[in-house]
Amino acid sequence: MSRLVALIPVILFATLAWVAAALPASAAEPGQANPRQAWQMLDYIAVDYAGAVQHGRIVAPGEYAEMQEFAGAVRTQLAALPVTPKQPALVAQADRLVAAVTAKAEPVEVAELARGLADDVLASYPIGAVPAAPPEPARVAALYAQQCAVCHGPTGQGDGSAAAGLDPPPIAFTDAARAAQRTPFALYEVISQGVPGTVMASFAALPENDRWALAFYVGSLAYSPQARADGEALWRKDAELRGRIPTLEALTRTSEAELAASVGAAQASAIIAYLRSRPQAVNEPVAGNTGPFALARQRLADSQRVYAAGDTAQARSLALSAYLDGVEPVEPTLATRDAALMRDIETAMARFRAQLGQSTAPAEVSAQAVQITALFDRAEAVLQDTHTDTTTAFLGSFTILLREGLEALLIVIGMIAFLRKAERREVLPYVHAGWVGALLAGAATWAAATYLIDISGANREVTEGVSALFAAAVLLSVGIWMHQKSLAGRWQQYLHAKMSAVLTRRSAIFLFLLAFVAVYREVFETILFYIAMWSEQASGAIIAGLVSGSVVLAAVAYWMLRMSKRLPIGRFFSISSILIAVLAVILVGKGVAALQEAGWVSQALIQAPRIEWLGLYPSWQSLLAQLAVAVVAVIGFLFNTRSVPTPAPTPKP
Repeated sequence: MSRLVALIPVILFATLAWVAAALPASAAEPGQANPRQAWQMLDYIAVDYAGAVQHGRIVAPGEYAEMQEFAGAVRTQLAALPVTPKQPALVAQADRLVAAVTAKAEPVEVAELARGLADDVLASYPIGAVPAAPPEPARVAALYAQQCAVCHGPTGQGDGSAAAGLDPPPIAFTDAARAAQRTPFALYEVISQGVPGTVMASFAALPENDRWALAFYVGSLAYSPQARADGEALWRKDAELRGRIPTLEALTRTSEAELAASVGAAQASAIIAYLRSRPQAVNEPVAGNTGPFALARQRLADSQRVYAAGDTAQARSLALSAYLDGVEPVEPTLATRDAALMRDIETAMARFRAQLGQSTAPAEVSAQAVQITALFDRAEAVLQDTHTDTTTAFLGSFTILLREGLEALLIVIGMIAFLRKAERREVLPYVHAGWVGALLAGAATWAAATYLIDISGANREVTEGVSALFAAAVLLSVGIWMHQKSLAGRWQQYLHAKMSAVLTRRSAIFLFLLAFVAVYREVFETILFYIAMWSEQASGAIIAGLVSGSVVLAAVAYWMLRMSKRLPIGRFFSISSILIAVLAVILVGKGVAALQEAGWVSQALIQAPRIEWLGLYPSWQSLLAQLAVAVVAVIGFLFNTRSVPTPAPTPKP
């Protein structure tokens, strides 16, 4: 039985993988080799080969040797990557690239081969680096002067004080032709990984947001202030141009040369100049659009437009951005005033995204968008009343804390009660350290979300989803294990014979992690809700609700601990195992739903009720995931029951 319990997390996640369908490219990354470095070298070949070979002649022997080295290294790395159906084709493409470099082929041909292979590598072995929030290039000007100017020069012309003795020479960021070929993502990779064979070292020790900001900063040095001003004017007035770069992720992977192929060189240069200096513009509504749902309306309209033009992939990306960037930041405030309306918006936008994935007729998609816009109108009317009455603020604060705290409380109190019953009080500090650490991490999250960074909707949903699935897997295995110990006096054998062997230091650390994850996921969401609903006018009522909710939670915790002491240990194990299994079913539903909202898991909607406190959401993926967990729990309980030995009949005298 112990082997079955140990395998439960594996079974659960394997089942979820089948139920939820394949994750998109951003959700996985192989670990055996380095596709990130292979992509980086391909980007360098595409850009720098032209400086090494012209008209079949080597014009820069050092550069050409580097191109040969990089091409060979790409081939070697691709051959070492985890085997996929596409890997042989990638290796064959790499062979063609090696042959072209060896033959001193024309730069255009080599660039096409390198870029094509780079795109295929990214599709087959995704790297997945995306800024958590829009970078602020102006903020890192001093950092550039401190870390980069000695080689690349104060203004990026490659004329730093150390440049003269370097071979190859440092890149001139002001080189317009070269800048047109680079993307912020490529620059970020160079900053993060360094360049083998050069003095360009890795700056991975810098915070990630600084590396992204530096990438945009150096990527903007080739553009004049006039180009930025022209780009801003174009961006504000041309919806079609905005549709070409709909999201921050798209901006990080778009070069001027790629954009020029569809909008013209002059417009591409101006747009890139503006967005490199102000990346947050992609997440801002244009002038004339006002209201809390302005960005959501804009993204929704752009999604309809590109879908009608036949670009389904971009339409889905825009639709997801409409929710994550346009609705998610407003959602906590709306939830405290009209939770039903908030759920209607979520459901309607999920149905819109599903229609895009099902190749629905544009007329039906437009009709759904009209319904969503009407919901936005209602929500803005609700939010227009900036004065939140004290009763609403108090009830909102009270119910948020009570709702989010009860799940974590059930798990932590159950762990504490179990350890007390098992007479293993020396392990209790690990559990207490887990939930206390989660509260401290929550305080740090509040400070970061308030003063340092803007936690995006996607990051919020991914954090909630992954932590919920982890907790569900752990709770399911613990629930089946506790049920086993509740049968036929097994708890007595367990306590007296095996407790010291099972609750090792590793188990104690595991309990710490479970307590931390269970509490932090609730604290994380609670903090974001309170930040969104906070207002000076209603601050007293909000604090009163927070205090009242804390008192109620403390009373519930006290009652649960008292009740657990009175229950016989066999019955305690039996009741706890059922409760924990139910919590696992609830959490897995919430986890899948959160990953669906982040775009990590596909979503097929059905006619079903939406009951958030039970983790019930109207999609096949979340419901089947819950069913899978429930089935595993029932099978585990039945296996426990049937494995209990039948008592021998008492002989008659």
